[in-house]
Amino acid sequence: MTGRRAVLIVNPFATAVDEHRIALVERTLGRGADVTTFLTERRGHATELAREAAEWADAIFVFSGDGGFNEALNGLRPDGPPLGCIPGGGTSVLPRALGIPRDAVEAAGRLADALEQGRTRAISVGVVNGRRFGFNAGLGFDAELVRRIEANRSRAGRPGDLAFVATVMRLVAENRARFRPALEIESIGRAAFAFVANADPYTFVGAIPLHVAPEARFEGGLDLIAPRSIGPLDVPRIVKYVATGRGQLEDPRILSAHDLDRIEIRCDRPLPLQVDGEDLGDVVEATFECERGAVRVLV
Repeated sequence: MTGRRAVLIVNPFATAVDEHRIALVERTLGRGADVTTFLTERRGHATELAREAAEWADAIFVFSGDGGFNEALNGLRPDGPPLGCIPGGGTSVLPRALGIPRDAVEAAGRLADALEQGRTRAISVGVVNGRRFGFNAGLGFDAELVRRIEANRSRAGRPGDLAFVATVMRLVAENRARFRPALEIESIGRAAFAFVANADPYTFVGAIPLHVAPEARFEGGLDLIAPRSIGPLDVPRIVKYVATGRGQLEDPRILSAHDLDRIEIRCDRPLPLQVDGEDLGDVVEATFECERGAVRVLV
């Protein structure tokens, strides 16, 4: 017996999760704690499990994709136990942005050492319309992209990176290759869509990080990137920006703001909203807020 009590929350339906990997992760975490494992059964279950585990556990580990990490974040308080995110999804942005290895067993070993050595990091989280997010939220373009990818996933499993790129191109083409101003960002201006980042990278395509908001940091406030409009000739320039993390902050065609505590947006028409890759449906208003130092994570 180690004396430490840990909870492992597992999404058994995540892309890279299976019984064999669960057993290896349990064994690895068991080096430094007595581990109790729970499998999620429905949407929102990880939030419930994290909230309950926070009452007695010394650490909470989540083996899942980004949806499971997001749910766990929504069940934790600043004074709660630290969270350890073990990559089990196709992308797993949150742990990768925190510097955690992509391999689940290696990640579990690093996080077990972090628990034993007391290595934690207090991070901010974003909140939009009452829902927390760990690394990003989007209104308009990327939320529509999330919706389409999820629809493809439900029909044929998780799309690969080429399918992701193809979905982006179809989305641009279907909007007549131009996104015009459709939302009002209070005190900032009008834009076609909005990216709100809590960290850099914003997301990944395979091994490639996308630096939508290159100055965003987990310890700071929220960063905003909002193109005023996008035409067919703008696409190569935008791709270069997000691939290199350079240029978007100086471009007068893109609204940007750094380290914000609050962003209020009103839409001309209902637009899709996403948080951490989860579709929250269509909205006509969105209020983004930053909770600084809201969660401790193992690193």
